[in-house]
Amino acid sequence: MDIHLLQVLCVLSLAIVACQATLPSELYWNSVLPNTPMPKAITSILRPDFTDEKSTSVVVGGNGVGVHTGKPGKHTDVGVGKGGVSVNTGGKGGGTHVEVGKKGGVGVSTGKPGRHTSVGVGKGGVSVSTGHKGKPIYVGVKPGSNPFVYLYAATQDQLQHDPNVALFFLEKDMRTGAKMNLHFFQSASAATFLPRQIAGAIPFSSAKLPAILNQFSVQPDSKEADMMKKTISECEATPVKDEEKYCATSLESMIDYSMSKLGKKVQAISTEVDKETNMQEYTISPGVKKIANNKAVVCHKQDYAYAVFYCHTSLTTRAYTVPLLGADGTKVKAAAICHTDTSAWNPKHLAFQVLKVKPGTVPICHFLPEDHIVWTGN
Repeated sequence: MDIHLLQVLCVLSLAIVACQATLPSELYWNSVLPNTPMPKAITSILRPDFTDEKSTSVVVGGNGVGVHTGKPGKHTDVGVGKGGVSVNTGGKGGGTHVEVGKKGGVGVSTGKPGRHTSVGVGKGGVSVSTGHKGKPIYVGVKPGSNPFVYLYAATQDQLQHDPNVALFFLEKDMRTGAKMNLHFFQSASAATFLPRQIAGAIPFSSAKLPAILNQFSVQPDSKEADMMKKTISECEATPVKDEEKYCATSLESMIDYSMSKLGKKVQAISTEVDKETNMQEYTISPGVKKIANNKAVVCHKQDYAYAVFYCHTSLTTRAYTVPLLGADGTKVKAAAICHTDTSAWNPKHLAFQVLKVKPGTVPICHFLPEDHIVWTGN
């Protein structure tokens, strides 16, 4: 689902408040977490392509509302009147067109013929169709399953090629001056958040997988379908001992889940890297700080058609912020999680094979990739 469609959905959800100014999910964040900074892991996928060169103007008159955003040839026009809402974004040969009337719901068409996204929102729910001739742009398939799921088991190939390998370490090694070879990376998936009311109308279960694939025009025997199937399966799997888990299909639902486990006063932290680099040596700088002892909610971004986060919490988790300095001068403010009880993990989990320890013997820690989030009480 491209950014133009998300902008359109935002416009509709906000009853034509200028979408580039404040998205629905941001409004919810500001309403329940008014004094809490939004981490980079969220802002980067909430509004990934917004730039300063785009502008928004709004005119409100007696007959409705008119909105114009962007440059000539690359813009969004919105008109709101008594008859409903009309939206047009884009330039020659493409763009996004939306019609909202008193009857029949909402119709959206984006892109050029043969390469487009269509959305219908009516009384019956939401239908989505992406008509790209090639692979859909939202897909990013990484090696293996999610290594942050405790039941995960690594293969020999994943031990050699999975970029998550370097992120695991022992808690005793988290000290000033310690050196580690690390590669911080973002998910290959460019998937962005959907507003809760849109995400909630789209099925998310193994039983509905054929319908889900059909909605997103994904072939059942494709890598994309396999990726989506694995994500749903991991979300539906039985949690391990002392773990509670939840898959958030919107930012609003992630906020609600975290607050239900930690209370109304929470903070969200993610790993922040100065610049993207390849694998290199990092040194732990002074200033390691424990931000949670025993309880935190950790949310890992999944590979899916839109932003889905696998969130889990337990009473055997410690969370830290760890300053790192790369060999090339790159500075990292890393979020790190340490699991003090791994007795119920799969013995073939990537962490045990990399660190050569057994389940339940020593605390296992890992740095969070840039697009993962740790929530703690504030």
